[in-house]
Amino acid sequence: MYRYRKYINLCLFIIIVALSYNSFNNPIEINEEVTTTLSHAIKKEDSLYMEIEEKSKEFEQPPVDAYIDEVWKKTPGRNGIKVNVDKSYEKMKDKGVFDESLLVYNEIPPKVKLADLQASPIYRGHPEKEMVSFLINVSWGTEYIPDILKTLNDHKVKATFFIEGKWAKENPDLVKMIDEQGHIIGNHAYNHPDMATLSNQKIVEQIAQTNEIITAITDKTPKWFAPPSGSFNEQVVQSASNLKMETILWTVDTIDWKNPSVNVMINRVNSKIHPGATILMHPTSVIANGLDDLIKVIKEKEYRIGTIEKLLSEER
Repeated sequence: MYRYRKYINLCLFIIIVALSYNSFNNPIEINEEVTTTLSHAIKKEDSLYMEIEEKSKEFEQPPVDAYIDEVWKKTPGRNGIKVNVDKSYEKMKDKGVFDESLLVYNEIPPKVKLADLQASPIYRGHPEKEMVSFLINVSWGTEYIPDILKTLNDHKVKATFFIEGKWAKENPDLVKMIDEQGHIIGNHAYNHPDMATLSNQKIVEQIAQTNEIITAITDKTPKWFAPPSGSFNEQVVQSASNLKMETILWTVDTIDWKNPSVNVMINRVNSKIHPGATILMHPTSVIANGLDDLIKVIKEKEYRIGTIEKLLSEER
């Protein structure tokens, strides 16, 4: 190492002389360039820097492309990670010792994105993403919406509300309230039909009409479509895709419409929750009364809770 260091120092000297010569008319520029070059070169010779550089390979993870699973259909990819050696060194240099907890990572995006895949329903986020998402389908009732919004706000949790067009038309103030509090609003068809039994024209009308209503209220066009009762076929999914929308289903059902007790509802979710889970619920009394405890249970399992957009993003 000592033998090579002599050559490194010689190269540094030559670089400094060259920079000084080329920037003779600008002494400020000389100082900045020389200082930066010299600082970087010295840093790269530091044993800590070299240790971080060597160990960084152990922590790298390649990106995962989006794919279509045989069971869970369209599945988002996941960013890979690579250690940023320079930034990690800056965080560790004061102590002068390697500390895994201080490593700084850059995320590396996958080549194949969700949007690159053919039309297919989406049930979940990436199966290694420690995040879940609340899907709140709204096609009846208004009395529990304010309580649900308050609980979400208290916990700083954002959800995705799939709203029926007819309900939105009758309750524009509640739609605005949901939107203004930062939640995502999706499309739940116009009047809760069995989408799998409709003609292509009727499918498009149900989705497009609801989009028009929601857009008129929020000035945002929905990107996500949840078929009522989870009833769909290939034609439904393709029609939504033609309207630049993804069809969203779920992996965990609260079955709140059966009016279970709060404990039964929470235990059901708790027993079935998993990384990337989509949790279906409605504006019912059991959700209004049990959402606070449900959020606490989910957070105790160290899951983050985010909108469908966050869940399906490639971010780790």
